[in-house]
Amino acid sequence: MATVPSLAATVRQRVSDALSAALPEAASADPLLRRSDRADFQANGMLALAKQLKGNPRELAGKVTEALPESPEIAGIEVSGPGFLNITVADGAIVENLAARWQDDRLGVPYKDEPGVTVIDYSQPNVAKEMHVGHLRSTVIGDAIVQLLEHRGEKVIRRHHIGDWGTNFGMLIQYLIEHPHELDHESDTAGAKDAGEAAMARLNRLYKASRAVFDSDEAFKARARDRVPALQSGDPETLALWHKIVDESKTYFQAVYEELDVEIRDEDIVGESAYNDDLQQVVKDLEESGVAVRSEGALCVFFEDVKGPDGTPTPLIVQKSNGGFGYAATDLAAIRNRIGELKADTLLYVVDARQALHFRMVFETAQRAGWLPEGAARQLPFGTVLGKDGKPFKTREGETVRLVDLLDEAVERAAAVVREKAGEGVGEEEIQRRAQQVGIGAVKYADLSNSMTRDYVFDLDRMVSLQGDTSVYLQYAYARVRSIFRRAGELKPVPHPELALEPAERALALHLDGFADTLVTAADEYAPHKLTAYLYELATLYSRFFENCLVLNPEAPQQSENRLFLCDMTAKVLRQGLDLLGIRTPERL
Repeated sequence: MATVPSLAATVRQRVSDALSAALPEAASADPLLRRSDRADFQANGMLALAKQLKGNPRELAGKVTEALPESPEIAGIEVSGPGFLNITVADGAIVENLAARWQDDRLGVPYKDEPGVTVIDYSQPNVAKEMHVGHLRSTVIGDAIVQLLEHRGEKVIRRHHIGDWGTNFGMLIQYLIEHPHELDHESDTAGAKDAGEAAMARLNRLYKASRAVFDSDEAFKARARDRVPALQSGDPETLALWHKIVDESKTYFQAVYEELDVEIRDEDIVGESAYNDDLQQVVKDLEESGVAVRSEGALCVFFEDVKGPDGTPTPLIVQKSNGGFGYAATDLAAIRNRIGELKADTLLYVVDARQALHFRMVFETAQRAGWLPEGAARQLPFGTVLGKDGKPFKTREGETVRLVDLLDEAVERAAAVVREKAGEGVGEEEIQRRAQQVGIGAVKYADLSNSMTRDYVFDLDRMVSLQGDTSVYLQYAYARVRSIFRRAGELKPVPHPELALEPAERALALHLDGFADTLVTAADEYAPHKLTAYLYELATLYSRFFENCLVLNPEAPQQSENRLFLCDMTAKVLRQGLDLLGIRTPERL
């Protein structure tokens, strides 16, 4: 279907046209339309315009009002205060506009006019290491942004730049050569819950055992270090064992992602190793172009505004003095691949805010080298997950919290909430299924409902609460809507533009009409928290509607049909919005 503009967009255009007619010299002025508690919409652009034109804002507002022709959308307009325009829209226009969205599979959300190709780099775990709470934000935020961009029609290429290369692998591989059965499945520890946990148990055992020998045996340490160039040069035996370690890690990663309810496809996992063959060319091109220079044997890129505490320049080191490569070289090679081979228009990096300087230097280096168009790459920095004490989230022993432990506890807490709401007659298997959706949804929503640059406190008690700004509150609102339809009998949702709307109906309908605008903003600004805020307000408005407007009234069938239409649209928007955030919507809670 054709794109349906929101009433806000239509009213804004009507006021803009009237502004142009009344004041041709202000044809390009923004009427600054917004929702208001004094009317449906308020335009307060007259104040700024009057200052610019050195006129009286109330007089200007009056001229605009007089120039506004009659329209089916605007029921009334009046000048208020120092020059505000308070605008009331027609009940029929609200219902008709919403009905057009209701009949559209996309609920009126438009595709981008000129979709491009975006490569998004997120969820970057390290091979042979457990995923911890620090991996939560990149994974959840990245997945939500992928869904939002794809829904707008953008071609999105996912990249999981896992840490699968480096000196630690010399230690791990050398130990495997000397202890070939260390990763055998037969040696699994009893009680491992699933393949993922078993894989991590084996990797932990390998890492601890190899580290112990590496730290205590100088001869082994020398052999381990010699194993690194063998890996980098493609020695078949070394590569085969490296693949074994990587495959074990992928088994573990997938188990965590499955519990987190995030799709991570194997073809999207392109780690540091994928760019190994290009690193020498990166070095050669940077050095020959003069972008990078040798300093004390290392290949460095310097920046005028990046200096250490003592005032000396702090460079981006592309190649170490011993010939080894760090993160900078791999990141630069990845940029060359993503722009040159994948033909990306935009590169997004969902990475911890503490790495901001590194990425600024990498992006500027790539621009100087001509590999990256200016403005094409952007880091989406996120803050830290904190404990209730306001410090980075740790265990009582001061250790980093395992991600799987957090998710398991969230599901356990959610099960208590679900069990209380489910009542008698609901089996334990069904309770656990709903608890999985509620618990994981609670973790995701708590993360996404904060602006990504902010730190936030990981508080499971608050996350699984039925009160306040939580996914459980939204899931409960959705379940309440669905329960109405189980009791509706023969009544079906039918929009009736001819009916007058109660205040709670109008508020709900107007908010529903803004869904497409909100989703476009959330996608274009890479801001999932704007969608969560919209959905929370929707659930709140629905609750008021539910309390103040009898939906199933046998004495008023048309009103019941119209209210069922509002209920159905609410359910569709909640489901679509939460789905784009990676959160499930159980039919019953």
